[in-house]
Amino acid sequence: MNFTISSPANAVIGRYNLTLQVTSGNSIFSRFLGQFVLLFNPWCPGDDVYMANENERQEYVLNENGIIFVGNARYIEARGWYYGQFQDHLLNICLTMLDLSLYYRQDPAIDVARRGDPKYVGRVISSMINGNDNDNGVLLGKWQGSFHSHENPSRWDGSVVILQKWRQDNYKPVQYGQCWVFAGVMCTVLRCLGIPTRLVSNFNSAHDVDRNLSIDKYYDSSGKSLNIGKDSTWDYHVWNESWFIRPDLGTSYNGWQVLDATPQEQSR
Repeated sequence: MNFTISSPANAVIGRYNLTLQVTSGNSIFSRFLGQFVLLFNPWCPGDDVYMANENERQEYVLNENGIIFVGNARYIEARGWYYGQFQDHLLNICLTMLDLSLYYRQDPAIDVARRGDPKYVGRVISSMINGNDNDNGVLLGKWQGSFHSHENPSRWDGSVVILQKWRQDNYKPVQYGQCWVFAGVMCTVLRCLGIPTRLVSNFNSAHDVDRNLSIDKYYDSSGKSLNIGKDSTWDYHVWNESWFIRPDLGTSYNGWQVLDATPQEQSR
């Protein structure tokens, strides 16, 4: 007997158990046939992550290698990064990441029911890439001081070893990461789940703490700098963009959506 499974384009992603049930008269026979995994599908026009251009699908879904731009506006450095989203055990690690999240632990039924929505999955993954919320996140961030007892963030050159170490250490955050490391790992996980994703680097990157859309510096009457404001400008910052539609906002917002896994402030 041959049979075909046709899933809805908005089906929940994750692991599924396949069971065959045969009814004959008053007898019911059930047999477990196996397990399969359902992912987002950028090739399916009905999927929220559908990407029409094949060259873009090759780049933003299937490419396991990339370049991350870091440095400063006057000296931009290109670092190679190995995403490795199709390597052994990576899919299981990414699916386990969803099940370790605070969202799942607080309400498993609601969390799983929302996993057909790339907006929601992107939000969960962006939270899980960092370990700042006591949620078994993948990476701890560190930007100053000594790194001698753990890995210097500048030494990472790919996501696979980080995710494997996270699993081997029983899902304790790997030390340490900085913005490009968070973004590189997040790109791996989202591509692995079928969501087209890329990295964006921004130089002279403004960090506006008080939300007035300006970087404020204060001086006294003699021109001496006053250490009052908390606004700052970083040499650079790296984050992610993922491709999906926004039925909640309207078609003009379809396309690349910003996701940032670097833990800067408490997320709301």
